[in-house]
Amino acid sequence: MSPPPAAVPAFAGLLADLGWVTDLMVAGSLATGDWIPGVSDLDLVALTDGPAGPDRQAVLAALHRTLDAGIADGLNLGCVYVDAARAAEPDLRHPTWTHGRMVQRILSGVTRAELVRHGYPVLGRPPAAVFAPMTDDDVRAAARAELTGYWAWAARRPWLWLDPVIADLGLTSMARGRHTLATGELLSKSVAIERAHAPRWLIDQLRVRRNGAPIPSPRLPTALIAWWDARRTVDLARRGIIAS
Repeated sequence: MSPPPAAVPAFAGLLADLGWVTDLMVAGSLATGDWIPGVSDLDLVALTDGPAGPDRQAVLAALHRTLDAGIADGLNLGCVYVDAARAAEPDLRHPTWTHGRMVQRILSGVTRAELVRHGYPVLGRPPAAVFAPMTDDDVRAAARAELTGYWAWAARRPWLWLDPVIADLGLTSMARGRHTLATGELLSKSVAIERAHAPRWLIDQLRVRRNGAPIPSPRLPTALIAWWDARRTVDLARRGIIAS
């Protein structure tokens, strides 16, 4: 468990003051101990005492904009707002603050696995008191859903991989997905870099970027390597024959 930056408990206090946010939980790399300042996002999940409709979303968006311009500047603090009464519904979309805007997203199976296996509370109850336990097969199913969902969509759009952020994220996500399908366990991004299906020079550059240095990789070769890895990994996931 990584100690949270000061913005997280401050954020929890602001949410508690609203009166209708009951819990705030840490997921992602901060929960797994792989959070790197200036590199990693902050992935948080909040529970509300009812739906976060348009009025509540407007309040939350204003709160986040203030945080992003102040104590959370540069931290990429994101949060999913889940109606506690409907937390068990896997396909329900929830208001989600991410990268400066409010969108509607599900609470993914992988995030649920991070919460129940590694997450911890900043406000309210621990994740295990809210979310159901996940077996290794449940976690495998969550990884397969991400590979055959978003990543299958991205693999059909080769131009997306010219974005260096997508290429880096794809290479680590494919390594994480392969490991989870093979073992039922989650894998951190830092370890996933070492298991990426990429040439050694690119793995070395991924590692340097993960540690916060802005070293570039050649754009077109990196895009092709990452895109092909995604196509192959998605195909194997669909066919159920994936190996770590």
